[in-house]
Amino acid sequence: MTVRAAAPGDESRVAELAGQLGYPSTAQEIRGRVERILSDPSHRLWVAELPGAGIAGWIHLYLYQVVQSDLRVEVAALVVDEASRGRGVGKALMADAEAWAREQGCQAVSLRSNVKRQGAHDFYQALGYSIVKTQHAFRKYLSR
Repeated sequence: MTVRAAAPGDESRVAELAGQLGYPSTAQEIRGRVERILSDPSHRLWVAELPGAGIAGWIHLYLYQVVQSDLRVEVAALVVDEASRGRGVGKALMADAEAWAREQGCQAVSLRSNVKRQGAHDFYQALGYSIVKTQHAFRKYLSR
């Protein structure tokens, strides 16, 4: 398995996997988002490739700096193709996330996972992550 930075040409597969995560997107939408993400040094977008199978998963990370807590890395999203789960893809992506966090001087990696994703919760807990709080997520869509 190879973990590498996302690159031009990955958009269609990243979009397909975003759909598996529950966030349907077109390759064009992903392209615009990826361009902004890759131009920001506080973000990382990596893909995992399996030999002969292409991109099997991706992870988006960013440095999370707020007044009330120390700098940490936040996992914005992690998705592994349904057909590739159980093959170490997610574990490899998370290991690279933790390594990048250490390189940035962070003492923690955080993530959020929808309450309905029990399989994901089990995966993260097996990696040593623990639930630190529950909360409600609020959003207001702004008119243009």
